[in-house]
Order: sequence, then structure tokens, then C-alpha cells
Amino acid sequence: MKIIALDSSGLVASVAIVEDDNLIAEYNVQYKKTHSQTILPMLDELKKMVELDLGTVDAVAISKGPGSFTGLRIGSATVKGLAQALDIPVIEVGTLEGLACNLYGSSSLICPLMDARRGQVYTGLYGFEKNDTGFKLVTHLSERAVSIEEIIDEAVIKGRETGQDVIFLGDGVPVFKNVIKEKMSGPYSFAPAHMNRQRAAAFAHLAMDYYKEGKAVSCFDHAPEYLRLSQAERERNEGKRNKGSAY
Repeated sequence: MKIIALDSSGLVASVAIVEDDNLIAEYNVQYKKTHSQTILPMLDELKKMVELDLGTVDAVAISKGPGSFTGLRIGSATVKGLAQALDIPVIEVGTLEGLACNLYGSSSLICPLMDARRGQVYTGLYGFEKNDTGFKLVTHLSERAVSIEEIIDEAVIKGRETGQDVIFLGDGVPVFKNVIKEKMSGPYSFAPAHMNRQRAAAFAHLAMDYYKEGKAVSCFDHAPEYLRLSQAERERNEGKRNKGSAY
């Protein structure tokens, strides 16, 4: 089983090639360039470096959201084109699940934070349960867009219920780190640099399991999941409401 995985949902652009349990190659960049400038060149570079025959690829995995509206669209367009050209399925992985998978096997409560602007974060609460083959990611609180105070309260409550400490990770951590330090009660920590951002290899790991479970779609059925309306859509709806109230 060979998968190409891509993520462009946040600040990091990430591409990985995984075959069964082997990470063949991974390319991560967080710099002052748009994902439209990086994703395809990164994939092309990896293809050349490992002499990848695209005809041997079984599926392409993508972070489906939430995240940056522009970034998600770039990633979506890229995998749709790749999947259509190669006639292979798309495996959609939630961005927050992919982030949580960076901490595979952790006994802690995992709280990914992505800066959603407007005082909110994209977040959820996750953990790992031991099974016969390793560990399975479980969702304690599904993905949502909420204030940082709300998710801190949820993390504190869940941590007390389960007796677990909480690990925060994601690009929302530096934005809200001081708030977390001020309001978080109970044991907590922040993931280190090599684990605190999206990595395509983690998405590929989850994608392998999803593929075995039949969770794959055609390139035509794939679409990003944004969780909330874009700024343009909000402004358009607000304009309609204001126009309607004028009559």
C-alpha cells in the first residue's frame, strides 16, 4: 500500500510518501511563501529524490479541514487533479486528527489548536487507546470553532474526569499561550517543535487505517470542510440582511 499525503491547511506545507509502515520521504516547509508556490514543487522534488513511479501509488491523502480557507482549497485542487490523473481514490483526514496523531501512543489528553482568527480556535480533544495492533485515535470532543477560553474549560473538565494531563499543540499555541498559562488548571504541557505542527506523514498513517476501513472517496466527491463561513460569505450574508432591513 503506497500513499502520497499532502497538507496545506495551516502555516506548514507538508508532503509525504508512505509505503505500508515505511516513511519513504517527507518534506515540510514553514516559510514566507504561499502553498501554491510550494506544494507541487515539493511533491516533484520528492518524486525525483526517491525515483517514485506514480503508477504504483494506491491513493492520495489530504487534510480536509478545518484550516486556512485558501490553503485548504490549494490542497484540495492539488489532490483532485492528482487523483483524477492517476485514477486513484482520495482519503480525507481531519486536520485536527492529523495533528493529534503527531503524539501517537501518548497517554495524555491531546488538544490541537489552530488559530481561526476573530478570537477563535479550531480545536477538539483526542486521545489514544491501546488495541491488538497498536494504538487507535479516539475523539473525546469533536472538531469545532470556539473561543480559547471555552476549549480550556472543556480540557480542564475532561482532564479531571479521566485523570489525564493535557498536551496543547498547533499554530494556535503561540497565539494563546499566555491565556492558557493564566487559565489552565491541572497538569498540562506544550508539544515540542518537532511535533507541534501538521506533518503529512501523520496524515498518511491515519489514511492507511481509513483506507482499510473503506473510507475513501473519488476525486469528484472530495471537498474541503471549513467548519464556518469564509469572511466573504459572512460579509455577503450581512449585506443581504442589511438590505432586507431597509425595506
